Amino acid sequence: QVQLVESGGGLVQAGGSLRLSCVASGFTLDWHVIGWFRQAPGKEREGVSCITNTDGSTYYADSVKGRFAISRDNAKNTVYLQMNVLKPEDTATYFCAVSSDPFACIKPSLVNYWGQGTQVTVSS
Repeated sequence: QVQLVESGGGLVQAGGSLRLSCVASGFTLDWHVIGWFRQAPGKEREGVSCITNTDGSTYYADSVKGRFAISRDNAKNTVYLQMNVLKPEDTATYFCAVSSDPFACIKPSLVNYWGQGTQVTVSS
């Protein structure tokens, strides 16, 4: 069965950095789009960044462009999200997710599998 296990969340001051990791099992990353989503209290879940399985194309939400970077290590079945210059508005639960649809980052309802989430809190 597919499992996505996130780690790396925590409490950080504004301007700081965190790196999230997602270890995937039960399938190979070669065959899926994988990415990061987040959900803040009272808000809808949104796509933050995704990377495709075909050519490694990446997507970033406008709010994180220039600050976040997604990468993957297929040998380790792991996807990373490097988050720099964090802002209080980045505070949310961050979920790793996999989809067979390359547009899932724009439309989270297209996600096939979700991780359990990791909390990121940015203090001002």
